[in-house]
Amino acid sequence: MATQVSTSGPPQRTLGSEEYSLYSSLSEEELIQMAIEQSLSDNSTNQQADHQKQRQCNSVNAEPPRPSHRPPRNSNRSLPAAAAQTLNPDFSTEVVRKRYDGSYCLNAKPVERNPIEEIIKKGDEEALGNLLKSGTRLCEPNKDGWLPMHEAAYYGSLRCLKLLLKAYPVMIDQRTLHEETALYLATVQGHLECIQFLLQSGAEPDIVNKSRETPLYKASERKNSSAVQMLVDYRSDVNHRCNQGWTALHEAVARNALDIIDILVKGGAKIEAKNCYGISPLFVAAQSGQLEALRYIVKCGADINTQANDSATALFEASKNGHDEIVEFLLAQGADANKQNKDGFLPIHIAAKKRDNDDIVSMLIPVTSRVRVKRSGISPLHIAAECNNDGVLEELINAGYDVNFTLSFDRARLYEDRRSTALYFSVMNNNIYATKLLLEAGANPNIDLINPLLISIRHGCVTTMKMLLDHGANINAYISTHPTSFPATVMFSMKYLSLLKYVMDLGCDADSCFTCEYGSAPHPPVEDPREQNDTPQDLKHPKIVQFCEMVSTPELSRWAGPIIDVLLDYVGNARLCSRLQEHLDSYSEWDCIKTKAELPRPLTHLCRLKVRSLLDRNRLKLLDTLPLPGRLIRYLSYDTSNQS
Repeated sequence: MATQVSTSGPPQRTLGSEEYSLYSSLSEEELIQMAIEQSLSDNSTNQQADHQKQRQCNSVNAEPPRPSHRPPRNSNRSLPAAAAQTLNPDFSTEVVRKRYDGSYCLNAKPVERNPIEEIIKKGDEEALGNLLKSGTRLCEPNKDGWLPMHEAAYYGSLRCLKLLLKAYPVMIDQRTLHEETALYLATVQGHLECIQFLLQSGAEPDIVNKSRETPLYKASERKNSSAVQMLVDYRSDVNHRCNQGWTALHEAVARNALDIIDILVKGGAKIEAKNCYGISPLFVAAQSGQLEALRYIVKCGADINTQANDSATALFEASKNGHDEIVEFLLAQGADANKQNKDGFLPIHIAAKKRDNDDIVSMLIPVTSRVRVKRSGISPLHIAAECNNDGVLEELINAGYDVNFTLSFDRARLYEDRRSTALYFSVMNNNIYATKLLLEAGANPNIDLINPLLISIRHGCVTTMKMLLDHGANINAYISTHPTSFPATVMFSMKYLSLLKYVMDLGCDADSCFTCEYGSAPHPPVEDPREQNDTPQDLKHPKIVQFCEMVSTPELSRWAGPIIDVLLDYVGNARLCSRLQEHLDSYSEWDCIKTKAELPRPLTHLCRLKVRSLLDRNRLKLLDTLPLPGRLIRYLSYDTSNQS
């Protein structure tokens, strides 16, 4: 990360202001080193610039000097104090100040170090007393609105705080520009003696900062049970809400701070208090996996089926985040597993989405209504298949979930391809194991609008293709929304000749590829699908695309000859239309294909087609096992080797 400085040649690029956000990931030592190197780089750059200016002054035709893109030396940077002081030793470390929350505060301008703050930080009671006796006004805020009293509370200087409060008692609840009181700052830093002194002196415990956070809220967030007890004893509002609607109890539950939870509840905290998202403390405990806090809240009578604004339950959130023990506890307490969120999902749906959630799914299966699942329009099988959660998928299949359950119309329309089965999701993900699970469980491969077989062809996955075909996938599948005069299996495999031959070997219809409505007559020009403006009428009755039109598209026209050559092996006396003939005439290398297409075809070829037509597709897959001579088997399977 540090910029290297060279003593000869052009200087290396200096860090620009847009890169300062990267400093947050570096350590203090790294930043100091960077600052030193940056300072050296600045000096080197300045020296070179001076030499350049001198040369330009001595040259009559010299171009005017270009403005430097290096940020000003005194620009604010998100560097710690030591690094800032290294860059600019003439300025105080007050250029960059570390806040109580660990972040860095940048001043608009470098300012000199405040000696009063140094006195308070050191806890020098005598020096502070001398200042007060000399008449120095210690009730003037700095540019951040901080009084010396705030500094004393922040640094935990109790004696200094007592002196200041005695001198200026009316300033006890004075706020900084961020609306922070001395009590708030002392609470944030955990200075118990200062907290107790301020409360005893009459500090108001419920004054909020800009985020509407009270000292009690901050003490709960910091898990400071002693501070919480003090504030509750001084009647701090235990049900106050921050600007997000969170209470101190929400914070304590999120951190599993049982001692603080107990103090707050006994102090009157509302168990069912909800934030702006409708989330109660019980919901927070389930969401964050805090089992002990959840047990305490439930023991206090919290609603086990509480729902957030999006109708999600605590059980839903625990299932979503994979908290096994929380799910088990909620179910044991009677949590309803059949409450849907606003999107209609049940806890079992969201559990199926997360990997390694088998245990939660197995707990939810017996308590989830199959009728409710059906009404939701989506099965957890779909979600498990979509997310490649094979373990969950197997768990659901073994539990008897319907592998042929289809998405509702409203859910299917969310996908451009209108998919509907879990099998389609698995094939689309090229998940061979999940595809095998579903097919062996009885999944029908011919339900979806686009046959999963077509997707496996597009992926080029022969293993999936074989599984689908072995379980009855339609080798001559069509797509109703994109009608063609020939099987869509041919259309999807035309770019891969080996796949095209494979589907042909299994009995795909090749004759339809040579059936053309124009025949030997001239064909109309091929329209570019990207330039077509479909009218509503065209969408209702889309044009049926013919094979010769498909093979004439720019992507396929250069492969027209080899494609026709493969298909000719699986048809008899088929006559080529004028467009296919034009393709074969366009390349001299395709003359042999033209010869092959001449009529009549050889008798041996026609006999082979006749024998193959008498065999069903299952036997075509198993030609090698038929009780036939090897030469005949090779002939029927188009194996041209060893024909002698």
